[in-house]
Amino acid sequence: MIDRIGLVVHGGRPAALSAAGDVRRWAGERAIQCVDIDVWDSPECGRLSPADEAARAGHPSLIVTVGGDGTFLRGVRVAAAIDAMVLGVDVGRVGFLTEVKASAVAAALDAVHTGQFAVDGRLTLTMRASRPLEIPAEMQVLLRYGRGPALPPPQVRPSDATQVGWGVPLDVIALNDVVFEKLVRNRQASLAVYVSGRLFASYSADALIIATSTGSTAYSFAAGGPIVSPHLDALVFTPVAPHMVFNRSLVLAARDQRVAVRVLERSGRVAVTLDGQLRGVLDPGDWVSVYAGPRRAKLLRLAEHDFLGRVRDRFRLTDSPAALADGSSPVMYSPAEPLPQDLRHPGPPDIR
Repeated sequence: MIDRIGLVVHGGRPAALSAAGDVRRWAGERAIQCVDIDVWDSPECGRLSPADEAARAGHPSLIVTVGGDGTFLRGVRVAAAIDAMVLGVDVGRVGFLTEVKASAVAAALDAVHTGQFAVDGRLTLTMRASRPLEIPAEMQVLLRYGRGPALPPPQVRPSDATQVGWGVPLDVIALNDVVFEKLVRNRQASLAVYVSGRLFASYSADALIIATSTGSTAYSFAAGGPIVSPHLDALVFTPVAPHMVFNRSLVLAARDQRVAVRVLERSGRVAVTLDGQLRGVLDPGDWVSVYAGPRRAKLLRLAEHDFLGRVRDRFRLTDSPAALADGSSPVMYSPAEPLPQDLRHPGPPDIR
């Protein structure tokens, strides 16, 4: 049963504003409080942490996002901080994460209110860093002119393990990815990449992406990374335009491994974004460790989630003309008899 709704809306889309009105009307008819969250309407507050945004909204039990996947990601970061559920209403263009169409929002809320849903738990990412993330005051100059070498070179910060230890935990949550990218066009990001404390390789690249399985269909995929089932707890590491022969992705076990990056001494500055939002700028010597978060994001599903069907649909995959010339295949392969035990639970007992 829903006792309080937090509403995250893409304010730039009329369809989203209309669907948000439907959510408010539905809640009002049932005396359920509905509060707008993740809204920058208070300049003196600045950017709030996910927990602070949730507290400001009164700790809703359900967060409804109305927009595309970007709006959904903003809702997830607040929901994950308080272990709340998230329902995505789709008025976007791709819609990998959102669950229901705007026209069906009232029926979807009825189903959630009466318990007719499943929870799809997704891995999240969090970070530790050698210092708290911050956005420098001169950021606007950097973005406007893009002339890194013309600016005073940044100081090299302490990064030795004996100086900074395991670093400070950051109050951040990402569902899709953490991205380290060069801040200005004419200065590469030079980053040493460590896996569970051991140097793997040093990259000079436009960016490095550390994605979850959920985020494998986003920026990582666009950069040539693999599509990974969201049922697999994985870290997908993908370099973007690296100046080296080895340009492949790594798929790592999120429960056992972590990925850290260290900005090399003569690298350009590096921007850090989480799910597409700028969260800080790294100087030479800084390092950040990315690893599985302590809570899963709780995505609400009103029907069985067909991930690969959605991949086929969203990317408009087409069958090979050469293959089709040799025959056709049924959409489903489903014999009438029950699934055999060895297919129901494949593999040895120790991996169940």
